[in-house]
This record gives sequence, structure tokens and C-alpha cells, in this order.
Amino acid sequence: MESLKEKILTEGEAIGTEIVKVDGFLNHQIDVKFLEEIGEEFKRRFDDIEVDKILTVEASGIAIACMAAPLFGYPPVVFAKKAAPSTMNEGFYEAEAKSFTKGTISKLKVAKKFLKEGDKVLIIDDFMASGEAAAALAQIATEAGAEVVGVGAVIEKGFQGGSERLRSMGYRVESLAVIEKIEDGVLTFE
Repeated sequence: MESLKEKILTEGEAIGTEIVKVDGFLNHQIDVKFLEEIGEEFKRRFDDIEVDKILTVEASGIAIACMAAPLFGYPPVVFAKKAAPSTMNEGFYEAEAKSFTKGTISKLKVAKKFLKEGDKVLIIDDFMASGEAAAALAQIATEAGAEVVGVGAVIEKGFQGGSERLRSMGYRVESLAVIEKIEDGVLTFE
């Protein structure tokens, strides 16, 4: 997605050799108009599949999933929580995911009542590095008896192997911008 690449280059920042900061439009302050374009691109790329639910992780994936949902016919957006609130007392699915950026391990949780056997689930998130979050979400969906029909990432750091990992697990992966490398503050796209 050329407009996304341009936005990353003009409004983002490369930090070191592994971090891309896009908090000005994607995951701290949100450029809602631009997220409409991102939603449209996900619909274009996944136009051939049926989607019953969109699954993501709190918090930065929620806005992206909500912007894509109307284009898929308004399926519910289900987001995994990183900590179980006291109100999540009816049982939940859980899987661990390591955050590359934060260096922490989260136990992602989704209430059992929101994922059902036979649901066709599209996973969407803001970033993909090693694929930990998407793999954890896929594990949760599979445990629920749902079918993962695709995995979408707005920005992928291709050099960290996440999409390869997920494809080797049998998942269709679509990333809107793939960064091949970061060197001396310069991003190179695939």
C-alpha cells in the first residue's frame, strides 16, 4: 500500500535497527481518515473470504478492526484482553504472546461466549514482528473451534519472520506494508 509506505516515511520514525515508531497516526494518535483507507485495503485483500468475526488485541488493534468491520458487513470485533477483568467470570480462552516492543509476555484472553465453533475469524493487528500476537490469537480461535480465514497486519517487520512463521502454520497473511530492513534510521520496504 503505497500511501501507507509514504505515511510511514514522512510521519514515522525508525529507532535503532528494529523499531518503527508510528504513534502519530496509528497507535497513540489515530488518523481516522487514513484508517478508512487501511480498512478499505484489508477489504480489497480479503474480499474473497467470508468473515463472521474480526479478532484483534487491545488496544492498538481495536481501531483498525473497527474501521475494517463495516466493509465486511459489520461482523463483531472481538479483542483479546491482556489482563482478565473481574467481570470476565464466565470462562475464557487464553494464550501467551511476547511483545517485541515492550519485551513482556501477555496472557491474551477472550471470553468463551464471543468465539464459537464454526466462526470464520479474520485476525487484524497494527504490527507484526515475530508473529507472536497473531499466533496466540489463532491458537485462541482454534481452541474455540473457529476457523482462521486470514491474518492481516498494517505494518510488518519482515526481517523478524512473523509472516513466514504464520504461513508455515497454514495461515493466509496479508501485510499492507512490509519493512525489509532498518539501517541507520532508514527504512527499506519489500
